[in-house]
Amino acid sequence: MRIARLLTTATLSLTAAATFVRAQAPAPSAAVRRYITSDAPVTAITHVRVIDGTGAAPREDQTVVITRGRISAMGPSNSTSAPEDAKIIDGTGKSVMPGLVMLHEHLFYPSGQGSIWHEEGGSALRLYLGAGVTTMRTGGSMHPIADLNLKKYIEAGKIPGPKVDVTGPYINGAGMDAPQMPELTTADEGRALVREWADKGATSFKAYMFVSREVLGAAIVEAHTRGLKVTGHLCSVTFREAAALGIDNLEHGLTASTDFAPGKKADTCPLGDGPTAANEALGVEGDSITSLIAELVKRKVAITSTLAVFETLTPGRPPITEATLAAMAPHTREYVMTRRNAVDQMPPASARAKMFAMEMQFERAFVRAGGLLVAGTDPTAYGAAIAGYGDWRQLELLVEAGFSPLEAISIATKNGATYLGRLNQVGTLATGKVADLLLVNGDPAANISDIAKLETVFKDGVAFDSAKLLASAKGLIGM
Repeated sequence: MRIARLLTTATLSLTAAATFVRAQAPAPSAAVRRYITSDAPVTAITHVRVIDGTGAAPREDQTVVITRGRISAMGPSNSTSAPEDAKIIDGTGKSVMPGLVMLHEHLFYPSGQGSIWHEEGGSALRLYLGAGVTTMRTGGSMHPIADLNLKKYIEAGKIPGPKVDVTGPYINGAGMDAPQMPELTTADEGRALVREWADKGATSFKAYMFVSREVLGAAIVEAHTRGLKVTGHLCSVTFREAAALGIDNLEHGLTASTDFAPGKKADTCPLGDGPTAANEALGVEGDSITSLIAELVKRKVAITSTLAVFETLTPGRPPITEATLAAMAPHTREYVMTRRNAVDQMPPASARAKMFAMEMQFERAFVRAGGLLVAGTDPTAYGAAIAGYGDWRQLELLVEAGFSPLEAISIATKNGATYLGRLNQVGTLATGKVADLLLVNGDPAANISDIAKLETVFKDGVAFDSAKLLASAKGLIGM
């Protein structure tokens, strides 16, 4: 009994300490407070539709209570009382869903000058948060010190933004004209890069197209010894080879696989249309790609869907939204539209169009086989997919790919949190979890495009004005 009492006392002490820590979060600066609509200690959203992120059917007429940054109660409005001291938000006709957990985002952006990329910093972070991205992983970093400092500024309450998992510098090899990326040639160099940037605060790593198996394998082992994960946009190393080395995640799906490229040489990236043509000839339902999917699932390798960026490279797709274009600086908008017009001059049945459709098919097959599919925007290429608005488009494209709206929401919330090892905190809505959630004036479970009707973003229980955050970046992207 004495031991039980001691354990109970210790548990209560830890709970009290955690509550105290949450209560003592850094006070938001004026630069953050301008976007906050409420930071009341207790908030109750009443008569709201709950989309909990698990894939379960929405629950109508619910009350969600947020107390000091966590969901303290959630249930039918007729049996779930709002505390007397709560700020009441009428959610009639609206939905709450988990904040987005997106795993291929960037804080850099193409400059239009070849392979040089500049840091977007604050404008991208405001777009992400304004679009409901409450947790993000940078799927590669050109300016890791800047990314790490921006993460610190967010945590200190100096600037608004999501919770950020920062990748270290790209793990790449020689042979690519990318002056902002390291060129690693030995296992020792791979290990040293991981050690250095893990010590500086990087929480994940990304390998790139010209990395060798030797460097990649050493980097993976070093990262795993620190409890960190490695993803990759690969080319010189095949998916099977990377899976055997222990990689945790592969970016872009079949569009980046060179497993079946004709004449593929070890540790060599076969540029050109060969890999795409080979994949197309084999077909997603063929034995070769089916076997590859089974191998990735067996080794628990996640795949990141980045349909939003590949759509910008595919002819015959819908035009870029006005909101996306309005977020760009004038010269960026002109450059992007010139490039987009060139894409639309390609034949409708071009290799890119076929590969785009095939990637959608691959992602469905991967999930059917039991694979963990996560999502991201990858705001790169020539710049037509951007932070925030690109995340909304990514969800729409998952639905176009054949997933239901509920499945798409789970991919962009629950699955991302699962990969990051944070599902006990975020990614779904449940009592006791962190109050990272979105209030949407519509029903994304019925119409995924309603995600664009986002009104309020709750991060750690603090309510941010979505429209104001998005408007603050107007005309700044690419400046």
